[in-house]
Amino acid sequence: MQNLKALSYDLRKNVIDMIVEGKGGHIGGDMSVMDILVELYFEQMNISPENMDDPDRDRFVMSKGHSVEALYAVLAAKGFFPIEQVIKEFSKFGSKFIGHPNNKLPGIEMNSGSLGHGLPVCVGMALAGKMDKRDYRVYTVMGDGELAEGSVWEGVMAARQYKLDNLCAVVDRNRLQISGCTEDVMAHDSQEERWGSFGWHVISVNGNDYKELKAAFDEAKTVKGAPTVIIANTTKGYGSSVMENKAGWHHKVPNAEEYAQIMKDLEAGKEAALHE
Repeated sequence: MQNLKALSYDLRKNVIDMIVEGKGGHIGGDMSVMDILVELYFEQMNISPENMDDPDRDRFVMSKGHSVEALYAVLAAKGFFPIEQVIKEFSKFGSKFIGHPNNKLPGIEMNSGSLGHGLPVCVGMALAGKMDKRDYRVYTVMGDGELAEGSVWEGVMAARQYKLDNLCAVVDRNRLQISGCTEDVMAHDSQEERWGSFGWHVISVNGNDYKELKAAFDEAKTVKGAPTVIIANTTKGYGSSVMENKAGWHHKVPNAEEYAQIMKDLEAGKEAALHE
């Protein structure tokens, strides 16, 4: 877990470089969701460059597609493409490394970015797995602001109807979206009660804590007859006081002074993780 946590800080630094080089990106959500992605790709999912076309591979959809920079960094660390290429080409004219997931790139199952689509598509993937008698699992990460989309709840109902216990949804519950606090824009506490009322198995964790994330994903694999949702309570802009819990960092490029401080904070976080 120490190594995973240290890795997450290195990948956050890659994201910062990506956004500075590309002159844009959804930096706050990248920081909050990184630990979830690292735990999934390095500990939980059966997915790699070697088996990405295997029909029995696990599936992942980044429903909150605007946090694609974090996904690119994790996929690069898994060996799907070189991180140097991502940083150099991100958001440039003609590049495949665009500002939302692009399934012309290896390791990306579907294009996303129009919020509310990830979970319904994952319901289809999970149902197909059941029908084909395959044992793969399907995962999706959604933003909490995204849950205002009605299509999410249609997917929620369908997943419970078909008892899709091979489906695990994660809500990046950082409580901030582009226009402010989620509870001011479109209140939806308690997430736990809401999902539970739809018949889902609900787990609530600190989404920036690897011990809690591992326990949650391990528990999800044991659930039978119902889909699981993990409410991952995270901190937007996690890793630097420059960004943490500040809605203005939803989409922002740091200036030179901010960049230096953020990188210093992330390196300090990495060192602390290695000595825990």
